[in-house]
Amino acid sequence: MAQNPSEPPKVWTPPPALGGKFGSINRPTAGAQFTQELARGDKPLQLYSMETPNGIKVAILLEELAALGVAGAAYDAHRIDILKGEQFGSGFVAINPNSKIPALVDQSETPALPVFESGAILLYLAEKFGHFIPAGAQRAQCLSWLFWQMGSAPYLGGGFGHFYVYAPEKIQYAIDRFTMETKRQLSVLDNQLRDNEYLCGSEYTIADMAVWPWYGGVALGRVYNAAEFLDAQAYPNLLRWAHQIDGRAAVKSGSALFK
Repeated sequence: MAQNPSEPPKVWTPPPALGGKFGSINRPTAGAQFTQELARGDKPLQLYSMETPNGIKVAILLEELAALGVAGAAYDAHRIDILKGEQFGSGFVAINPNSKIPALVDQSETPALPVFESGAILLYLAEKFGHFIPAGAQRAQCLSWLFWQMGSAPYLGGGFGHFYVYAPEKIQYAIDRFTMETKRQLSVLDNQLRDNEYLCGSEYTIADMAVWPWYGGVALGRVYNAAEFLDAQAYPNLLRWAHQIDGRAAVKSGSALFK
């Protein structure tokens, strides 16, 4: 009996061509796909990233630390072009087995310490240098919003962004499903920012640095060109916050670092 095309097989096998913007480079297995050494500079911190919402988070923090003149926070930036599959080179996989940007190597440690996942890097650097993370009870709130972003953004990026922009065919159900969740998340942020200057109150923290590239970018029309579609004007508190952070010099330089 022929299989119903609307039902998945008992065991999935990858199609010859997946389609979509990243279909030609994605694989169902992990590990290096080719041999390529990783560039290394002389500064204490080595950042490997690209100009994506996830990719600029750590760059923004490093630029904020530089603006404060924090000793030991000097860094070299190396662009990893994920559209060309450079994240699958052996050198990069050695510091991030998940083959995602950003990744950091702290050469001030012996042996040199690799850190991957944007939230982990933000937390590591904030704690290492003692900036942009509150003390006491406010620390828990900062971590709550930091981890909120880590758990929520895949619905915005891998869900909404994929089906609204990158998917080889437009599937209305998928667009509707992830648009609804994205707008709910925008509402969550708008509510939090109604009575707070920043996500954790009056203090600018790594939580803002994590959330702004995605949700500030959407609100300002820079991510997926979807501000009108998502009716970003309906979230005035989010827009006020997005513009306020956008005006910071370190945010501008960090956002432009890999362009």
